[in-house]
Amino acid sequence: MSPEAALARVRQAGFSGDYACALVCGTGLGALVEGIEAPRTLPYAEIPGFPPPGVSGHAGRLHEGRIAGRAVLVFEGRSHAYERGDPAAMRRPLALAAALGTKALLLTNAAGSLMPQAGPGGLVALSDHLNLSGMNPLIGEPSDGRFVPMVDAYDPALRATLQEAARACGLSLPEGVYAWFSGPSFETPAEIRMAGRLGADLVGMSTVPEAILARFLGLRVAAVSVVTNFAAGFGAGDPHHAETKAVAARAGADLARLVAAFVARLPAP
Repeated sequence: MSPEAALARVRQAGFSGDYACALVCGTGLGALVEGIEAPRTLPYAEIPGFPPPGVSGHAGRLHEGRIAGRAVLVFEGRSHAYERGDPAAMRRPLALAAALGTKALLLTNAAGSLMPQAGPGGLVALSDHLNLSGMNPLIGEPSDGRFVPMVDAYDPALRATLQEAARACGLSLPEGVYAWFSGPSFETPAEIRMAGRLGADLVGMSTVPEAILARFLGLRVAAVSVVTNFAAGFGAGDPHHAETKAVAARAGADLARLVAAFVARLPAP
């Protein structure tokens, strides 16, 4: 299925392009779409080549509209590498965002924390990541574009904008390094101890392949984790998916305020 088919379908549905930002909603964070003004919605199932999300808490809908008066493209739900063994599962959606003229991408996720100052319900901006999965979404890509530089993968200017937005909202937004484990099983306490010694502040099962793909596609990237639990063996950490969804939903209001303040500070496309 060609990328042009997906672009033609969303154009047919009235998606206009030239968005200030594209946003990927993580587990339990679909409430972000409630703040979209004048939304237009298209199910992933109607877009050629889009992977259907296979995880509860991921609705599988594409939206456009306005947040803080700026045009945005919102992916309500993502496909994970662990669903079908494909780390490039989000390549088609992100390629569509780039084809529609989007320059900035804000990734969100639910994560486990190794940071005592960032417990359940807290927000953390990503400063860097560790790929501990053994996978990469660009394996098999034939062009030299596959050799993507990953210094400042999480754009310093966008991170500064996130911090400015957090201050304006009165929110604490520490920064941390996110470690990607393949999932779908949660990490063991021994794996968490290893990740901590390697420099991880957060752990999760998404985001890193999307950041790699986004840089390959020429998108600037920022990312925010909603802490839903302490990681396994860290304090009382004993993560469960139901807990992940519940805590993410409760933290959704703070994330929505942060996103609105962030988008308002982005340059017009």
